[in-house]
Amino acid sequence: MTLNYLLIFLLVLGAGVYMVYQLGQVDAISHSILNVDRRLVEVEKGLADSLLSQVRFEKKFMLLRDETLFSQFLLAGKEFEGFMQEALGLAAGQYSAGQYSRDLLELAKGNYQKYRTLVEEEAAMVRKQIPYPSAQYKSEKERMVDECLEQLKALSLQGQKTTLEKIRSLEEAGVRARQVILAMGGLALMGILVISFFLTRSITRPISLLIAKTREISHGAFQGDLRLSSPPEMKELAEAFNSMCDRLQAVDKMKSDFYSVMSHELRTPLTSIREGTSLLMEKVGGELTEKQGKLLTIISGESRRMIDLVNSFLDLSRLEEGKMPFRFRPADILPLIRRVVEEMEPLALAKKIQLQVVSASSMPPANMDPERILQVIRNFISNAIKFTPEGGRVKVTAQRQEGGLCVLVEDTGPGISRENLKTVFEKFRQGSVKGWETMKGSGLGLAIAKQIITEHGGKVWAESQPGQGSSFIFVLPS
Repeated sequence: MTLNYLLIFLLVLGAGVYMVYQLGQVDAISHSILNVDRRLVEVEKGLADSLLSQVRFEKKFMLLRDETLFSQFLLAGKEFEGFMQEALGLAAGQYSAGQYSRDLLELAKGNYQKYRTLVEEEAAMVRKQIPYPSAQYKSEKERMVDECLEQLKALSLQGQKTTLEKIRSLEEAGVRARQVILAMGGLALMGILVISFFLTRSITRPISLLIAKTREISHGAFQGDLRLSSPPEMKELAEAFNSMCDRLQAVDKMKSDFYSVMSHELRTPLTSIREGTSLLMEKVGGELTEKQGKLLTIISGESRRMIDLVNSFLDLSRLEEGKMPFRFRPADILPLIRRVVEEMEPLALAKKIQLQVVSASSMPPANMDPERILQVIRNFISNAIKFTPEGGRVKVTAQRQEGGLCVLVEDTGPGISRENLKTVFEKFRQGSVKGWETMKGSGLGLAIAKQIITEHGGKVWAESQPGQGSSFIFVLPS
C-alpha cells in the first residue's frame, strides 16, 4: 500500500516539477518582453527623436550662426549617445536576434559619428567664415542621417519581430505545458485507477476466498487448503483458518471414529436384546401375562428403533469416509418405487392416507445401485407419511427429465419453514413444525439420502411452503 501511494505521489510530483519549469520559462520570456523588448522600442524612438532634434538645431545654427542653437545640438547629441549606450545594453540581453540588433546599432552609431564629424567640421568653417562646399556637406549629412534612421527603423522592425517570436514561444510553451500536463494527468489518473483496482482486489479477493472457505466449513468441508500470500495480515488470517480447519477435521474424524466404534459395539448387544425379546414373546421361556407381553412388545419396538439408528450411524460414517460399497448397474426406477409403496401401504392405510404413484408407462433405465436408491425412496415416502395428517395424500411421481429421470414425493403435511428448508439435509437436523414436536427421528435419513444421490452424480432438494405441504425431489443422470 505504501509503494502504491509512493508511486501516485511521484506521478503528481513529476507533473508539479514540470509545471514549475514551464512557469519559469514563461516568466523569463514575459520578463524579457516587458523589460527588454518594450524598453528597446522606447529607446529606439528616443534615438530617432534625438537625432531629428540634432538635425533641426544644426540647420538653424548653420543659418543663424547662434551658439545657443549649437549648444542645444550638443545636448541632443549627449541624449542620443545615452540612448545608444542603453540600447546596446538591452540588445545584449535579448534571447534571440541579439547580435543582429547590436550590429544595426553599431552601424547606426558609426553613421551618427560621421554625421557629428561633418557637423563639427562645417560649424568650424562657419565660425571662421571660411568658404566651403556647403551643398556637398549638406548632401553628405543628409545621407548619414537617412542611413542612421533606416538602421533605427530596421532595428524597430527587428524588435517587433523578436517580440512576436517570444509571444509565439509563450503560446507554444503553453500548448506544450497543457499537452504534457494532460498526458501526465491522464497517466496519473490511469495509474491511480490501476493502483486502486489492484489495491482493492488485494483486499476483496482474500475476503472473497475467506467467505467461500467459511461456507465450505459451514457445509462440513474442513480441508485446510486456503493459500493467501498477501497482504501479510490476510496471510496470517489464512494460516489461522487452515489451523482451525485442521483441528475441525481432526475433531470430525474423532467423531466419525466414535460413531463407527460405538455403532459396532452397540449393534451386537442390541441384536441380542431384540432376539431374546422375540424368543420371550414366542413363549420359549413359558407363558406370559398380559402385562409382560405389553412390556416385551415395547422393548422389542425400542430395540428395533435403536438398531435402525445404529445402522444409520454406520451408513453415514461409511458414506462420509467413502467406504460405502456401491454396485452400479442399469436398472428401472419404477419397480423400486412400487416395492416401497407396497411396504408403506399398511402404515398409510392406518392413517387413512391416500398413497398414489404417477409415472409414464415406461421409463429409461438409469445407472444406479438399486439397494441404495431403494433406501432413498423409502426415506422420502416414510417421512411424507409420518408428517402427513390423517386423511391426507402422499403422491410419488416418476418422470423423464432432460439429462436424467426425476422422482418427486409430495405430501399434504404442515410444510417446512424457509429457515429449516436450508438445513433439512444436514446431519442431526430436523425441521421443527408447530404441533409436530413429538415426532421421533434421528435427523440422519435425509443426510444419508443426499450422500447417496451425490455419489450417483445426481441432485437432491426440497421445496415447501408452511401449511401447504412439502416436496422432496431427486434426479439421477440417465
